[in-house]
Order: sequence, then structure tokens, then C-alpha cells
Amino acid sequence: MQKNWTIDSWRDLPIKQQPLYQDQGKLKAVEESLRTLPGIASPSEARHLKRELAMASQGKAFLLQGGDCAESFAEFSEGNLRNFFRVILQMTVALMYGAGCPVVKVGRIAGQFSKPRSDAMEKQGGIELPSYRGDMVNAMEFDDEARVPDPERLLKVYYQSGATLNFLRSLAKGGYASLRQISRWNMDFVATSTQGKRFHMLVDRINECLSFMEACGLPLDDMEQLSEASFYTSHEALLLGYDSALTRVDESDGKPYVTSAHMLWIGDRTRSPDEAHVEFLRGVANPIGMKVGPSMTKDALLNLCDILNPDNEPGRLTLISRMGAEKIEDLLPPLVRATHEAGKAVVWSCDPMHGNTIKSPSGIKTRRFTDILSEVRTFFAIHKQEGTHGGGVHFEMTGQDVTECLGGAQAISEMHLADRYHTHCDPRLNASQSLELAFLIAEELKKKK
Repeated sequence: MQKNWTIDSWRDLPIKQQPLYQDQGKLKAVEESLRTLPGIASPSEARHLKRELAMASQGKAFLLQGGDCAESFAEFSEGNLRNFFRVILQMTVALMYGAGCPVVKVGRIAGQFSKPRSDAMEKQGGIELPSYRGDMVNAMEFDDEARVPDPERLLKVYYQSGATLNFLRSLAKGGYASLRQISRWNMDFVATSTQGKRFHMLVDRINECLSFMEACGLPLDDMEQLSEASFYTSHEALLLGYDSALTRVDESDGKPYVTSAHMLWIGDRTRSPDEAHVEFLRGVANPIGMKVGPSMTKDALLNLCDILNPDNEPGRLTLISRMGAEKIEDLLPPLVRATHEAGKAVVWSCDPMHGNTIKSPSGIKTRRFTDILSEVRTFFAIHKQEGTHGGGVHFEMTGQDVTECLGGAQAISEMHLADRYHTHCDPRLNASQSLELAFLIAEELKKKK
């Protein structure tokens, strides 16, 4: 029997992937400050997202979840946010037009500032320092002062996340996301690419459809579906002191919601059923996700489904497969079959990034576009074979013109990797590669139909 849940019941259990703060009094004071601040994401928005994800669990919608590996303080700007949102809108249009179903748009943004690490310490030239765990914890520079975990960074994350979500809301609801503006979504450095030209042709067809609808007398400017977009935020629930401090009981339904994001997920390293991360997320009312990696077994998966979604509520739990292109064909089918046979109402989503990270001959961490695409295609083929729904994808991507992943229509080679390698952690798809992948996924979804 599980014990009664409280916002702080996770503190009594073992916990992984936590920074070692030297000043616990300062940490406690920062968490107390966060408890007094307004929430960033509203419970009503989280409930709306859960309803949209319920449609994805039934094959009636598709989840597009993407964004930075780890957000940074240095790259925070209106231009970068606008470019990110443009790519999300472009990918959405490609998926909707090609697949003929609604797209649920969830960003890895406005809170994705921390990262789990394989090693607690990093060694360079005989010097050993704490690993960089994201701007939420410490700084990237390799020196003693920079690598000391600083609780004040939690407050900076809060304020930057709030500003980020407010700006993205203004784009989503303030007219920028209107299909009337679709011609403005093609970025200069993407427009001349193969994918940009393909998107331009798609825009022409959509504009023709809108002109026809307008000629029929339909009030396009008054139709919310054409003039606004729903957009949600998510991040990995890693630093539970931050997320629990921003958890509020909503007056409308009396349930606790994490207001640091609309959706949170548990990583593959922190999904032990007897530890703190599972304990915390089992009790909140937000939609949640869980990474499902190569070490997952059928029994463990079903047990975690029961813990995290005991009422088997559609839209509550998203299972994010991250097997790797070489392993997915062997490892994923038994898990999909087990949840299907047990009647679990889950969204299955594919993360083709984390299982396909390699090092180039020059030592730069990267990913091959061909491996990413291969895992996505195998993911959909498995669900077709099992008679289930491949309900979404989960990418590390950016709206910037970076050179971090090999291949794609741009044919980024190893010699180009260092040109614009800006990530603070893992390599991301750039805007052109992201749009290319959206078109390819749309083709896979067409086959299913």
C-alpha cells in the first residue's frame, strides 16, 4: 500500500540526480520565496492539455513535443523565442495538413534548465569539478566558482520562465499564430532550403483554401481555430524542491497542480517506483510523461503505469520511448503489447534523440539525422503492427541555424559541426532539420490512414 501523498512526501525517499548545495539554509529560503510567488502555468491550462492528450491516446490527435536540450540564461532573447515558435508552427502545419488530425503543441521550454548527468564530477587536465547540471544549478565554465550549485539560480529560472511563457502566449493568442499570418512563418535561413521551398508550396495551398472559405462567406477572422493556437510548456521534473515549491491546490477541483509547467516528465534515470521523483509526480494532477529506455521491463512498466495513473485516466500519462535506432525494433514491441493488452490509456511518444547520441571522430557529441529518422519510422511501424497508436514525437530542437546534428537535406558533415555548435548540453536539430522531419513524419502518418 502506498502511503498518503503530500506535496513534500517525496522528501522522505531516496533521490537521484540532485546537486549538493553547500548552504542548505539559503536553499530553504529560496524555496520558501518560491512558495509565495504566483504560479507560471495555470491549472485550467493543464486540464485543457490533458483533454487534448486524451485525444492523442485514442489516435485522434498527435503530440508534438520539442525544444532545447537545456535552456540557458545567455541565449534568452525575443528573437530566439520567436524563431522557436515559428518552427513549432511550421511543423504543426506540415503535420496537420499531411496527417489530417489536430496537433498538440508542447514545448520543452519555460523551465527546462536542468539536466541529469552520467557522472557527478567532470575531469579536465587533472582537475576535477562538479559536473555542469544546467543553468538552474551552476554555470558551464570549468572553474571552481562557476561549478558551485547556487540556489539563487532557482529564482532566476522562475522569472525567465514566466517571461518566456508570457511572450509565447502573446504569440499564440495575439494573432501571430493565425493562419492569416502563415506566409510570415518562413525564416530567412530556412526559406531558401529544400524544406523552406516545400513549406512555401504548402502555404500557397492553404491560402487558396482560406480564400475559398472566405468566398463562401465564412467569417475567418472570428474563428478561434484559425486565429489562435494552443501552446503548452513542459520540462523534466528533476529539481523537486523547485517544482514542489510551485505546487498549488486549485480551488476549482481541490487538486494539487505543479504550476511551473503544464506537463512534467520523469527521466529514464529517475523512474524508480520507490524513489522521490515517482512519489512526487504520482500525486499531482498535471498530465505527466515518463521516459521508457532500454532497461525497462514489461512488469516494471505496468507497475509504474499503475502508480502514476491509478485511475487509468486518458491523457494523464505519456510514455516517451527512447530506445535508439538499433534497439527499438527488439525492445519496444513487448512493452507496447503489454500496455495494450492491459488496457492502459496512455499516449505513446517517440524520443529519437537520446538513444542516438554519438561522438564524432573529432570528439564532438552529435546525432545522425538518419538514425533519428530510422527510429521514428520503426516506432510507427511497430504501432501499426501492434494495432496501437503512435501518438507523438519528442525532439530536442531549436529555431536557430545551428550545426549540431549530422545530415539532413542540408548535408551537415563532421567538418561543419564546429561552425555553429551552440548547445549547452546535447546536440539539437536545427530549424531546417526539424521541418524536414515534420514532413517525413506526416508521410508516415498518411500511411497509417
